[in-house]
Amino acid sequence: MMKEAKPDFYMQHILPILLKNGVVHFVGFGNRLAFDPMPFELQRLRCRCNFHALNFIPRIQETAALLVRRLRGSGSYVAPLDQHLLGPKFASSVLDNNKSSDPPLQQEGASSSKYLALHLRFEIDMVAHSLCYFGGGKTEQNELDSYRQKHFPSLSTLTKTKKFPSADVLRTEGLCPLTPEEAVLMLAGLGFNRETRVFVAGANIYGGSRRLAVLTSLYPNLVTKEKLLTQSELQPFKNFSSQLAALDFIACAAADAFAMTDPGSQLSSLVSGYRIYYGGGKMPTIRPNKRRLSDILMKNSTIEWNVFEKRVRKANRQTKHVSARPTGRSVYRYPRCKECMCHA
Repeated sequence: MMKEAKPDFYMQHILPILLKNGVVHFVGFGNRLAFDPMPFELQRLRCRCNFHALNFIPRIQETAALLVRRLRGSGSYVAPLDQHLLGPKFASSVLDNNKSSDPPLQQEGASSSKYLALHLRFEIDMVAHSLCYFGGGKTEQNELDSYRQKHFPSLSTLTKTKKFPSADVLRTEGLCPLTPEEAVLMLAGLGFNRETRVFVAGANIYGGSRRLAVLTSLYPNLVTKEKLLTQSELQPFKNFSSQLAALDFIACAAADAFAMTDPGSQLSSLVSGYRIYYGGGKMPTIRPNKRRLSDILMKNSTIEWNVFEKRVRKANRQTKHVSARPTGRSVYRYPRCKECMCHA
């Protein structure tokens, strides 16, 4: 698919396939239909497909219901988005008092609790593509250079022929993904204490368990789907990265609060859009202003904790969390627009 293809491209190339086979499978499809200018009825239809037509298969819904139930603990509750995410059959299962299928760790002393979902977009592809520096010295630079040569050859060539901004400038401009260390500081500054249940979406954090240990040292109740689900429960999804991502998506969308570390990542955009669309303004999403955070973190060699808290909270308050869709931007990242609030 061409990037940002026009509607007539679909009429000419896709419609014949659909008429012949009755179904079309788009591979690697995302943001391929041009946003503007587009007829109002197409934007409306597109938005309806992005939200109303999104329906997970029963196997994913059933396992996701287990995941959400274990995140909330015993005496679980039904949240506003459960029906949309899990369907009527499995949404009710989060209230099941029979916890015989839950791991012992989840049964002992567990009580009903709200949880925060965090999408920590700090995998090696994001780190390498950002061209930022994360304190790993020459070893890190060589590792990321090798990754770029293999996975981003065009970018690797450009770095040799074109002058890019320095790593410090990129960080000052808010163009670097938040590290786990920075994510911890942000959450602590916003008032999430050590007792907070934190679900981390994604996998293969760059730096591995060493870097994830920074999170768990401050948030001992931090879990992932791999920790909450047994090997046998995860086995059907092992070879399907998109289905594993669907489990993360549901756990994040159903959370009482959702925090992202990179507002531009696809999963974060979809989750925040889904929560805006169905949440009725009651599903808080923390969307950090990375430029303002870098200003707080980089320009203060020493800073009192109470001053840091005030600055982080002020930056969060002044960030637009729900805004109208800007021209030329995604309707599922910004569903707050006349062509996309069609469910009302």
